Amino acid sequence: MKFVQIVDYKTERFDGMNQLMDRWVEQTKGKRTATHSVIGKDRSDGSHFVEIVEFPSYEEAMKNSQLPETDQIFQEMVALCDGMPSFTDLDVVRDEQLNTAASRRFFHEVAVGGNLDVIDELFAADYKDHDIMKEEETVVGSDVIRSDVTGWREAFDFTFNLDRQIAEGDDVVTLWTWVGTHRGTFMGIAPTGQQCKMTGTTVFRFHDGMIQEGWWHFDAVGLMRQLGALG
Repeated sequence: MKFVQIVDYKTERFDGMNQLMDRWVEQTKGKRTATHSVIGKDRSDGSHFVEIVEFPSYEEAMKNSQLPETDQIFQEMVALCDGMPSFTDLDVVRDEQLNTAASRRFFHEVAVGGNLDVIDELFAADYKDHDIMKEEETVVGSDVIRSDVTGWREAFDFTFNLDRQIAEGDDVVTLWTWVGTHRGTFMGIAPTGQQCKMTGTTVFRFHDGMIQEGWWHFDAVGLMRQLGALG
């Protein structure tokens, strides 16, 4: 689970603090696990600053804090502050930008790239799948994604172009264009060598950073027509 630490402090010597942070970044290059950092200044109090530091997980943040460079910088930071800085540790329970990145990972790394191991990183074990091409209205379990990706990859050499993504709340909507060449048996249809194209929309609903539910809508009739299965 993604982790954020908020550092709250007051200082009249921010230039010195800024130089200190630059030195820490240089000294910990290749070692630190922080992924992003933002510093904000209080508009009503020019000596009040808040730093937000992001980490992949709490465990990675602890590795970062154990670096000898981090301990040294902390001592110098305290010397520049008016009083002791405060630290707030937060587990991220919702991040729309993170969810869109996870959605893109599915299309690029799993579907096109074929890295099925990533499925366990992205999908909840009790994931619920809704697919217009399945007889069952809902299929439960992340193995459905593994099975579906394997089947599509055996039948087609394909790519996805992610035309647009919209994130709102826990949902990420991806409008995509799929282009594939029919190389293996698909829905009982022997390989035709035909290049096919279709558009579709996938909605992923996230919970605790994992994909909990998915809805797939695409031009299945158009695909079957391109494969010669429909007149």
